[in-house]
Amino acid sequence: MTFILALDQGTTSSRAILFTRDGKIQAQARQEFKQIYPSSGWVEHDPFDILTSQLSATVEVLGRAGVRPRDVAAAGITNQRETTIVWDRETGKPVYNAIVWQDRRTAEACDKLKQAGACDTIRNKTGLLIDPYFSGTKIAWILDNVTGARERAEAGKLAFGTVDSWLIWNLTSGKKHVTDQTNASRTLLYNIVEGKWDADLLKLLRVPESMMPEVVWSSEKIGAVTTTLGLGSVEIAGIAGDQQAAVFGQLCRNPGDAKNTYGTGCFLLQLIGDKFALSQKRLITTVTCSLDKKLEYAFEGSVFIGGAVVQWLRDNLRLIHASADVEALAATVESSEGVVLVPAFVGLGAPHWDPHASGLLIGLRRSTHPGHIARAALESISFQVADVLEAMNADTQAPCQELRVDGGASANNMLMQFQADLLGIPVVRPEVIETTALGAAYLSGLATGFWSSPEEIWKLRDAGNRFEPTMPREQAVQARERWKNAVGRARHWWEEGR
Repeated sequence: MTFILALDQGTTSSRAILFTRDGKIQAQARQEFKQIYPSSGWVEHDPFDILTSQLSATVEVLGRAGVRPRDVAAAGITNQRETTIVWDRETGKPVYNAIVWQDRRTAEACDKLKQAGACDTIRNKTGLLIDPYFSGTKIAWILDNVTGARERAEAGKLAFGTVDSWLIWNLTSGKKHVTDQTNASRTLLYNIVEGKWDADLLKLLRVPESMMPEVVWSSEKIGAVTTTLGLGSVEIAGIAGDQQAAVFGQLCRNPGDAKNTYGTGCFLLQLIGDKFALSQKRLITTVTCSLDKKLEYAFEGSVFIGGAVVQWLRDNLRLIHASADVEALAATVESSEGVVLVPAFVGLGAPHWDPHASGLLIGLRRSTHPGHIARAALESISFQVADVLEAMNADTQAPCQELRVDGGASANNMLMQFQADLLGIPVVRPEVIETTALGAAYLSGLATGFWSSPEEIWKLRDAGNRFEPTMPREQAVQARERWKNAVGRARHWWEEGR
């Protein structure tokens, strides 16, 4: 068996990638699926779109490579985190659409939890801040708003899962209802100090414990695929939320190592070791992938709109025909000429945590044209990452010396150079930027002996591309001050009375 299969289920598309023993991509396939916006601030997916797009991508990648299921040693799954699915245990049918991590419908419920004094309890158990981003309030919303759902849940008839759980349930014909530590840690319901679903938090959010999946380790044999749709009896042996998978794929090993993934959102994680700690700068503490079956942690800052701002230029403003066109459009001008775009389309994530913030485009003049807006959009991604890293450096007292980067938007050289300029440190992009999928592949390959040891995969890391800062520091500081001014104007926009 010469390949490892990674199923990379993301926010806007599902991908399947076959990796060889030397960590290179043999073949890949991608299937986009529909985004559903039922109301302002609401974001949903059809769970069957998630499933069928993932299965289609998997069949396609095997066909492209001319690979049979028996040539695949194992499959690893990595997924968009926090996205919430509730389904009937008997029929396997969802009771409602998947509520996506970007969805803000539970902002009011989160405000009530804060007013009730639940912040410290939740933070000390989960490492998280109370925000609509996480799964717990999404589950409660479904139970309270779908007719009969709460009664069925309390009778043990409904199951909850993040996307990994939904995929595995279907891939194993309902035999396995599981998630891993990294995905569990994103629900507001999992105690990451004790490593278990927390009875107090389940009661606080009114979620029956019978709905919850079994929690396994990220690198562990789960069970064989039973579906006949092109996967035969491939062993599922790795699960990780997309950002933790990327940390592993980047081969971050030691406290202080940090990576940022440029996907639909941006997610910056820095390892802090096996001692639980809380951020003083409004970052969250999350669980990372462990090969030693012990809890290990990272600080994380989440940017809700990263590469999605480019999709917004394409689909909403129609300034470009394809996402890849944005760099060429931005290159038609030498600078943004003072135009600043704050893409707070679903509120602001770390370190602001403002669900009531609004998108803002400011600095427009008669001379402004699409090139300036495209450059401002790209720059907005880097500005948000700089805000998070600034907070993280203050938290750890060990400033990051270089930032490892990955994800689709990291292929944009203009964006990476501007990121290095803003941060004043090197930005390092590996040859294989699909490190989320690579991390899932590593986890499953180590669990099944495809790779003999972590040391074997550490040797696979390539030198990659290195972007050194070239902008004078004074200019970078001025640019960040202009950005912070714009963020201040965008905050609290949708609060009552504004």
